[in-house]
Formats: sequence, structure tokens, C-alpha cells
Amino acid sequence: MTTALLKGTTRDQVWPGPVIDCDVHANVPSLEALFPYLSRHWVAWCTERGWHGPVGGVALAYPPGSDRSCRPEWRPADRPPASELGLLQQHVLDPWRVERAILTCYYAVDALRHPDWAAALARAVNDWLVAEWLDRDPRLAASLVVPARDPAAMVEEIHRVGDHPGFVQVLLPVRHAALWGQRQFHPVFQAMTEHGLVAGLHFGGVTTDAPSSTGYSSYYVEEYAAEWQSFTAQVTSLVSEGVFQVCPELRVSVLEGGFTWLPVWGWRMDKEWKGLRREVPWLDRRPLEIIREHMRFSVAPADLGTREQTAKVLEWLGSDDLLMFATDYPHGYDDDIAELLAAAPPTMRPRLMAGTARDWYRL
Repeated sequence: MTTALLKGTTRDQVWPGPVIDCDVHANVPSLEALFPYLSRHWVAWCTERGWHGPVGGVALAYPPGSDRSCRPEWRPADRPPASELGLLQQHVLDPWRVERAILTCYYAVDALRHPDWAAALARAVNDWLVAEWLDRDPRLAASLVVPARDPAAMVEEIHRVGDHPGFVQVLLPVRHAALWGQRQFHPVFQAMTEHGLVAGLHFGGVTTDAPSSTGYSSYYVEEYAAEWQSFTAQVTSLVSEGVFQVCPELRVSVLEGGFTWLPVWGWRMDKEWKGLRREVPWLDRRPLEIIREHMRFSVAPADLGTREQTAKVLEWLGSDDLLMFATDYPHGYDDDIAELLAAAPPTMRPRLMAGTARDWYRL
């Protein structure tokens, strides 16, 4: 989504109105950066074992050398990408004149099977986000990190920091050991709604299962292209298993998962609901209607076709309020926000660039 600016187009030429970026990344530079936010017990636990952080989990979702993980223009020589506030300010907040931006910090806490350590690490990441990012730039809000293998611990962490004004969302990795709509997670969503937080279904996650529905791929390009199946599976679970009936105030953002697949998903789900709705009697209306009320989608990556094709997909969405602008900093895509805006109807453009996110996150 930043292609136009990086090629020399000015921000006002792309979009002169307000901008809210609903997905920028904040990466933990090292495990040692979290030591000030961990108890002495856990610092000793790390140093005695020579443990340096869940690197494998992060690298699984974001291969460190890939342009998909970081644009070459944004790759610093002396630290991991997007690991310092000044980089985010220089690369996105200032050139885009961003009104607000929502941080996503995927640190692969879900890779840890030690329940106490996972909970402690999630607490440390959240406290680090507050001290190093939220307290230092009022333009920022953040996604709260939770130990995703342990629903009770997730609820505890949401209650611990869910009322902090800087947190507006809870990060849910899309690849997970279970589908998020299942009943053991309903108390987690109830805790989110209690604190007025959005559920942020985001790319990434660690699981023993393959990313596709039929097995493991041979190449990264296959795995990367197959990840949309994880998003459709999770969206289907959230809708079908009655999460929005249990939590009628719940808002879900689908981040870094694309959106062009949504109309086709909706047509298929609406058709199957008509024939199989006796199995899910709590669904009293078409699944796509539920999506339009309870979900929003970031536009990076956009998977754009021609302008005419993109315009048709936007028409099929059936709403000006489903999409939210995101740079997905520091990840690199070839999508161009100028092309997306050109394909969008005039009524959608201000909503896409700022209005929908402002209302959705109550900024």
C-alpha cells in the first residue's frame, strides 16, 4: 500500500484527507529488551537456559530475508525491522501524516507450550509496548498480546491491561491449534467485549497442522499463497459457532489476510446456510449479513486485479464500511493504494482511509 509514496508520489496526490493506519508492526528487537518488564525469576530462567526468544515461530510466519517480511528500503543494518519507534515515525507516521496507527506485535508467544512462561512473556510484551511505543507517541494505539494456547490466561491478561486507553484490540494469530469460534474461546471474546476491545485476527501463528487443508507445501510461495485458507476457516468458525450470538457487541478485524475472497466466501456460505441451517439454528440471518455487521478487513495485502476487476469486487462487498487502510509496515507488497482508491466509489474513499477505522476502534 506504500508503493506510490516510495516511487515519489506525494501523500496529497494519493489522498489529501485524514489517514488512519490500522496495521503497523512493532517488532521486539531482542529478548533482552523485555528483561525490564520481566520478574527476576523469568530473567534467570532465560539466562540459565540460554533461551533467546521464540525466533523460530516468528521466522515461520515472516522469513527474515524475504521482501514480504520487510521492504528493502526499510531494512535497518543494525537491528530487526520495525523494532524502534523512530523507524516507524520516519517510514510511515510522518510521510503519511497519520492521524492514528494501530500497532501489531507478533512475537510468537503462541509457540510456547510452557503455560506460565507464555503468560509472563505476553505480559512483558504488553508492558514493553506501553513504555516504548504508546507512551512516546500519542498517534499510536496497540493490539494486546495474549498467550493463545491458554484461554483462562488470555482472559486474565485482557482483564489486567484491557482498560489501558492505548489498547484497542486483542491479537489472535490466524494459524492456531484450534478454530477461534469454538466454545472454549467464548469467555475470551466476552472479556474483549467487556473492555470494549476488537478481536484482531491477524496473519501468523504457530501450529502443528499444515497451512493448507491437505498437507504441507514444498515451497514458501505455496505456503504463503495458501494462508488465505486459514482466514476463511477462522471466519467460517466465528460465524458458524455462534460467537456473535454469545457476544452481540463483538467486533472482529481481519488483518493482513486480504479481502477479495470475501464475496465468494459469502456467496458459498449463504447458499450452504440455506440448506443446512437446521444444524446451526442460532444463525437467524445470512452469514454475509453477519460479516457486514461484525467484521472489518484491512486492505494490505489487497490482491488487486485490473481497475475494472477491483471495482467489481468492491461492488460485491455491498458496503462502504468493510475496508480499512493499512500499510502493514514493514512488509512489502506491490499493491498500490492509488489504484484501489481509483477503483473505489467516492463514498467509500474517506471511509476506507480513516472513517471506518475511527468508528470501529472508537478512536
